[in-house]
Order: sequence, then structure tokens, then C-alpha cells
Amino acid sequence: MNYTLLAGLGVLLAAGLDLLLLRTRLLVTRTFWTAYGIVVFFQLVTNGVLTGLPVVRYDPRRILGLRVIYAPVEDLLFGFAMVTITLALWVSLGRRRAGSATPE
Repeated sequence: MNYTLLAGLGVLLAAGLDLLLLRTRLLVTRTFWTAYGIVVFFQLVTNGVLTGLPVVRYDPRRILGLRVIYAPVEDLLFGFAMVTITLALWVSLGRRRAGSATPE
């Protein structure tokens, strides 16, 4: 498997986890996309430094070659998957904990 395929699978996994399995439905909220926009900004800054200097290099045969600033599009896909999965799990666990809380 190459980096592009894994990144795409990560996005599908994250969306499925959010919308189908955990049903947190973060992807349909404005709050998620606002927060994600902030995350992407800082991801692009960090990735720009790491790939622009170049501290990190990618095998051109393993990526599509599309870049946003200096970041390969695959990095953005992986970042999306990581943020979405983390937030979906956080919200889901928070809901479970709130539902199992006993009144004092």
C-alpha cells in the first residue's frame, strides 16, 4: 500500500467512525469545521517548515505530487483523519460518561 491509499482509507475510516459507528455527527456541524480550519492552518505552517526546509522528504513515487503550500495532500488527509477520529472518540466517551453518571 502506498501513502496516498492509506491517507484515503484514513479519511473513510474517520468519516465512517463519526457518522455510522459512533454517530457523533461532528462532520455535519459548523463547530467542527471551524475548529478544523484552525488545525489546518497550524498544520500547514508546521508542515511547511518540515517539508520546505527540507527536514522531511517524500518519495515522489509514493505520493500524488499535489501540494498545498509545501504539504503533500496526503499529509492533509492524514491530519483530517487523526483530528476527526480523536474528536469523535472524545465526544462519544463524554456522552457515555455523562449518561452513566449517577445523581448525587
